[in-house]
Amino acid sequence: MRKVKAILISIVVLVILFVFGGSDDLVAKIENIIGNSNPVAFSDLNVNSVHYSDLEHAEIKADVDDQIKAYNGFILSFNSENHTPNWVGWELLSSEIGGNIPRSDRFWSDNEIIGCSTHSDYKHSGYDKGHMIPAADQKWDEDAMNDCFVMANMCPQDGSLNSGAWNTLEEKCRLWAQRDSALVIVAGPIYKASDRKTIGENKVRVPSAFYKVIVAPYLESPRGIGFVYPNMTAPGNMQNYVMTIDDIEELTGIDFFANLPDDIENEVESVSSFKEWNRR
Repeated sequence: MRKVKAILISIVVLVILFVFGGSDDLVAKIENIIGNSNPVAFSDLNVNSVHYSDLEHAEIKADVDDQIKAYNGFILSFNSENHTPNWVGWELLSSEIGGNIPRSDRFWSDNEIIGCSTHSDYKHSGYDKGHMIPAADQKWDEDAMNDCFVMANMCPQDGSLNSGAWNTLEEKCRLWAQRDSALVIVAGPIYKASDRKTIGENKVRVPSAFYKVIVAPYLESPRGIGFVYPNMTAPGNMQNYVMTIDDIEELTGIDFFANLPDDIENEVESVSSFKEWNRR
């Protein structure tokens, strides 16, 4: 078993290094995160009555194209140069899980978003229209379901990732939201300078990887976790793709959950224990 884990760790490190390049310091961080077997203990079930506003809103560098628009159930920052979002943020409540609104599948382009891609950009491209906020998180409201099919919420995503590891992570988030009452989630693409491949007439830029950062801010001891998946088949278990939110901020240049009190933000962004998150 240890040998299998070591092989998987090596595969993940090599994949992330291939995608990002990576310094020795980043290699050490990745290996430390993957190999962490001493999670911090949290008191999960005592829920705080405090509510923090706009946690789903992330902050990016001033020189990055940044069109902000709120939709039903989520908010996003869109990049007209990449024709994809910089980030998509939402709050997922336990009360919203298990709604009966059927999946829409009516993709639409938002004329208010400069550079918004179209359905035809993805046709015969070899990539899925990968939702950042998934449709299954929006089954609580018909308008929310329709809005999550806006093309501003889509990125070119490898089909095996979209239907495999990324889908598994989405399902886990819904389970965690049921357990913890509320999660705040931000997801988006990661580009490196050499990512020049594009699809469609609008030349939608294909990312190297995707991130998802998650906090449960209303527990007595709030916690956070991050995931990075390369835009390809993702081998091994999902804990192999765990990173701290701090490390994902370093990779993306995006500041997440800035509206949390500083002490809570520092705590949830510096620790990532999949074992602690995944317990029932």
